[in-house]
Amino acid sequence: MRSVVFAINITTDGYCSHTDMIADDAVHEYFTRLLRKANVLLFGRTTYQLMVPYWPEVAKNQSEDEATNEFARVFDSLDKVVFSTTLKQVEGKNTKIVRGNLAEEVLALKQQPGKDICIGSLSIASQLSERGLIDEYRFVVHPVVAGKGPRLFETVKPQDRLRLDFIGLETFQSGVVALHYRKHT
Repeated sequence: MRSVVFAINITTDGYCSHTDMIADDAVHEYFTRLLRKANVLLFGRTTYQLMVPYWPEVAKNQSEDEATNEFARVFDSLDKVVFSTTLKQVEGKNTKIVRGNLAEEVLALKQQPGKDICIGSLSIASQLSERGLIDEYRFVVHPVVAGKGPRLFETVKPQDRLRLDFIGLETFQSGVVALHYRKHT
């Protein structure tokens, strides 16, 4: 069965705003390695619209440094599922909108053959975590105190405490620390 992996950039004070992160080569390379183990990305409308068309344009134009361009190429190659009741259309041949039940869709995806399923959205991660459907968590902690922005589990609070098993960590010269956990069984 495929694993559902949630990876998120987060500040030391727990915020997940895209504007306060250190976007250096090491971070892009880390996420590129992670995405190479997947073949589908799950998004909510808001995060999807932050990522697309930006990353597909970088993939097409190769307008950034090599690590960023490689991330963009890998991102663009993956299938994307956008959970939205308001989005009318999506860009790209490998993207579809799902208006149905999130948990049912993810359970069906897990049964299909393929690589990991990655979550790129706080709202989707919160809902799936509440239902126990996330297998791995990767918190990429940036040495920044933001003081503002969205937080994990801000809209959907877990009903019970979620226990995780520590798998490992990776540190980067910038002070970023990538923490890897698996759902406790």
